[in-house]
Amino acid sequence: MTTRPAPLFADDKTAAELFCMKRDEFRRLVDAGHLPGPRDLGGLERWDVEELQRIARGDAMEGGGMTW
Repeated sequence: MTTRPAPLFADDKTAAELFCMKRDEFRRLVDAGHLPGPRDLGGLERWDVEELQRIARGDAMEGGGMTW
């Protein structure tokens, strides 16, 4: 049995699933500036999974402000 490596980047559907929310809820938080926007990977919108994990753990706060 082979194990797949953990993804480095996620589309909006997968990113939303990381936060246990629907895609449109995730996009609203991104549009409002509560979550970081996607990165452009050759014309593809993708979110940095490690960055989203830091946000979920509360590790993305520096001096009371967001790092994105």
